[in-house]
Amino acid sequence: MSARKTNSLGDMVIADEVIATLAGVSAIECYGIVGMASKRATDGIVELLGRENLSKGVKVYTQGEDIIIDLFVIVEYGISIAAVAENIIDTVKYKVENFTGMNVNKVNVAVEGVRV
Repeated sequence: MSARKTNSLGDMVIADEVIATLAGVSAIECYGIVGMASKRATDGIVELLGRENLSKGVKVYTQGEDIIIDLFVIVEYGISIAAVAENIIDTVKYKVENFTGMNVNKVNVAVEGVRV
């Protein structure tokens, strides 16, 4: 599905993949993040994704102008997970709302691993 916004000039449609890439880039810039994580469906192994695959560690759900984002991240060892998650939520919500002009209802952060 895609995010859709309507104004007096017409309709604006933003693909979920675009929002997922924006959210992934915003998250990876936060302090304490090693990378985005992706679970392979076949064996459940978590793998670290490179910068070209950031959208694979992100799931986006859209309903009209409302957006829900799920992020799957790997954090750095020795950093407060709660502080990193709060920073990710604030940063991703701010950047996606400013970029799209749409409302981000939730940003869910799932920590899939810790790396040294």
